[in-house]
Amino acid sequence: MSIFTPINLKLGMQQLRRNRRLRTNEAIRSLVRENTITPHDFLVPLFVVEGKGIKEEITSMPGYYRYSLDLLKNEVKELWSMGLKSVLLFVKVPDELKDNKGTEALNPDGLMQRAVKTVKEAAPDMLVMTDVALDPYSSYGHDGIVEDGYIVNDETCEVLAEMSLSHAQAGADFVAPSDMMDGRILSIREILEEENYVNTGIMSYSAKYASAFYGPFRDALDSAPGFGDKKTYQMDFANREEAIKETLMDIEEGADIVMVKPGLCYLDLVREVRDNVDVPVAVYQVSGEYAMLKAAAEKGWLDHDAVMLEQIMAFKRAGAQIIASYFAKEVVQLLG
Repeated sequence: MSIFTPINLKLGMQQLRRNRRLRTNEAIRSLVRENTITPHDFLVPLFVVEGKGIKEEITSMPGYYRYSLDLLKNEVKELWSMGLKSVLLFVKVPDELKDNKGTEALNPDGLMQRAVKTVKEAAPDMLVMTDVALDPYSSYGHDGIVEDGYIVNDETCEVLAEMSLSHAQAGADFVAPSDMMDGRILSIREILEEENYVNTGIMSYSAKYASAFYGPFRDALDSAPGFGDKKTYQMDFANREEAIKETLMDIEEGADIVMVKPGLCYLDLVREVRDNVDVPVAVYQVSGEYAMLKAAAEKGWLDHDAVMLEQIMAFKRAGAQIIASYFAKEVVQLLG
């Protein structure tokens, strides 16, 4: 007899199965809980700026900050003490250093390269991932080189590969290409192998959608596109099968970890990718998702902590093994 057969519908038959027995109290609920959240689930995004003594709040991301390198050390040490052992670095590049080819991205003494070294000095065992894309360095705010109003692919891949090598030379454990250029994973993997950085990993933004949820992030890094949008390289949010194709191609080209971005509106893709790959799956709970909850909680419309935990658990339940989230510290503090 199937467990779904309604065996207790006859008059007088006792109720044999009562699912609520497993929800009676917190002890039994925690005992049978299918997913749990720990500090090891999180990848913590960090925004870095030039200067000294800078910890400036991002207006559209209340409670989240840009750090100068001296204060980045303190933040990294605090994260490590909380059990948060992985960070993802982003840099805000001064306008005078931006150009169309992202020249500053290859500077061995650039802000990203110094940030990697700073994190490793503060917490030598911290896992450091670095953002690989040209938009923070581009005078156009796009993820690639622009020619006649078009973002060119292959020339961009060459720069991204050199950029990744520079990060590896600075001490990055993983590079995280977020640009969505075709073939960039192979280009990066080949240059890392050729230069004997065989243990430097690649976390690919494999299914990154052209989303309206990125606004606060672009405020944080001053990286909004100067013209048009990013729909010629980021994915159409109407598409599902394309995400699997992109992800499998990235794995074939050498990606060690794959990512779905954004998070909440794309939980179906997280599950589908998880079911189709044999590498770790990450998800990025993006700035717009963070900002919406902060705004709603400030208005008193939502219970901030309860919704925050529910959202994080949704990522785990969908199959994500790694969660990049601006809520990481708050979640860990709440869990105690």
